[in-house]
Amino acid sequence: MTETAVRELYEGTGLTVKPESLKVAHIIHGAGGVEAPNGFLTIVFAAHEWTGEPQNREPRKHSQVRWADTNAIPEAFVDTTASALHQYLHGSSRCPLAGGASCTP
Repeated sequence: MTETAVRELYEGTGLTVKPESLKVAHIIHGAGGVEAPNGFLTIVFAAHEWTGEPQNREPRKHSQVRWADTNAIPEAFVDTTASALHQYLHGSSRCPLAGGASCTP
């Protein structure tokens, strides 16, 4: 799972992170829809070590990629991701899965 997150981060932003540097910060369970009739899970990772500078390497998917002050998250931000970020920053991360999933505050 972390290898996929590492690859996706690099493909989308050009940032490189080691798999062992990633910690599960939040899990979002989304309701079903046309693309995911059985619902979906989004796993949000936190990393405190990386290399590179952010670039928008997938402009068809993202309007921009940039660093932002945690107290000034842009309005045009995915709501569930913004909520996960706020909860992580305030030490109240959620991993509501049975089976012992753990989050790192």
